[in-house]
Amino acid sequence: MKILVINCGSSSLKYQLFDMDNEEVLGKGIVERIGIDGSRIKHEVDGEKFVQDIVADNHTQAIEKVFEVITDEENGLVSSLDEITAIGHRVLHGGEELTESTLIDDHVKEVIKEYVKFGPLHNPANLMGIEACEKIAPGKPNVAVFDTAFHQSMPAMNYIYGIPYEYYEKYRIRKFGFHGTSHKYITKRTAELLEKPEDEINIITVHLGNGSSLSAVKNGKCFDTTMGLTPLEGLMMGTRSGDLDPTVLTFLMEEEGFTPAEMNSILNKKSGALGVSQMSSDFRDLEDAAEEGNERAKLTLDMFSQRVRKYIGAYMAELGHVDAICFSGGIGENSLIMRADIVSGLEELGIEIDAERNNTRKEALISSDNSRIKVFVVPTNEELMIARDTLELTK
Repeated sequence: MKILVINCGSSSLKYQLFDMDNEEVLGKGIVERIGIDGSRIKHEVDGEKFVQDIVADNHTQAIEKVFEVITDEENGLVSSLDEITAIGHRVLHGGEELTESTLIDDHVKEVIKEYVKFGPLHNPANLMGIEACEKIAPGKPNVAVFDTAFHQSMPAMNYIYGIPYEYYEKYRIRKFGFHGTSHKYITKRTAELLEKPEDEINIITVHLGNGSSLSAVKNGKCFDTTMGLTPLEGLMMGTRSGDLDPTVLTFLMEEEGFTPAEMNSILNKKSGALGVSQMSSDFRDLEDAAEEGNERAKLTLDMFSQRVRKYIGAYMAELGHVDAICFSGGIGENSLIMRADIVSGLEELGIEIDAERNNTRKEALISSDNSRIKVFVVPTNEELMIARDTLELTK
């Protein structure tokens, strides 16, 4: 069975085609600059990459081009769309109504529309991708896999905010959590690495990238997570502020005259590593600059690692017993420096990494033999997780 996975962003669309008989990736690609001049598609098959300028004024045109490319006689992946069993879609926000992956129907689309209020950049694009697939490949099963779903096992004490309860009842203002598909994959893979049943493991999953989050996983299920109502809460990230005293917002709005929309843009797009360093949101740039003596870059990295370390300590207190800490995401998988810095000082808590083992960018055990808690690098695979859920719901 072949499953197509679609991940629509506001101006981009990533895709992968899986042969689920052996979970092999047959090919993948990305459509860039949707709705912007200079749209193009990058397609990869058998290690060879092809780039083509295209017209993609909207997501429907982008999907049309993806289907055209994957059925191309020379560089395609299938002879016709009939070979594709179903299509899995990454969707940011499913709220409290959609708490697991589900076949898409009119009700599902209405819920995705409802939660545009909490995911204004992602949910509309996700929905456009779904509707484009329905239009171009009518009758083909479509499955929604939600970033929020994995976290809906959190107890109320961890998702209710300390504001008047009426606002939760009226607007569903609460912690939802994100990166759930990644945290779910890491949890399943770590259970395999520990050779324990999934429902018997307590781990801390550390997804670090331009967007970053941690999850405390208790008996295989999310017990707490750092992101909140939106992906803004929690860690300082590439361009997001993370946790703040809420009065910072009202103070700046009064002093600078910012509108709510302007304040939201500052917190999401101009803060975090970019805002503090005034240089870059890319941690590779910051690591290079810090090595050359740039104090602001060093401060930014120190702030980031300190916040990750603080949440690890907090989640250890919440979980009681911890089997493993798992690093993933672009930074978590690739930055040897950040992993070492984050874990530094946690030896008294039974966490210690081995410098030689840490010199890797692949799946590996990186803790020392003396470490009471195992530390792993577990490269995430959200697309495979989406394909698995899609297969399960449509086979």
